[in-house]
Amino acid sequence: MLIIYTYYMRYRTTVLLDEPARLAAKKLAARFDVSPSEVIRRALVRYHDDVLGGGGQARRKRVAAALRLTTLLEGNDAEAEVRRLKKEDEYF
Repeated sequence: MLIIYTYYMRYRTTVLLDEPARLAAKKLAARFDVSPSEVIRRALVRYHDDVLGGGGQARRKRVAAALRLTTLLEGNDAEAEVRRLKKEDEYF
């Protein structure tokens, strides 16, 4: 048991929260039915992704979506599409 405990202790840290932050963590933990520690972990990951542009998986999804959109729009005549939509809107 000591070996397992010391293994995971390498990844632990202590965070001192002021009262508003502690209450916010507790409220969010209750809302999501997780521990306050899990709320803080999720917040850190989300903040990291917002500031640094997301993880590799998120980037791969964005690239795949952009490539799919490019394929779907290939050969599309935007001016003809706008003309068609304006003609359809004439009767409304």
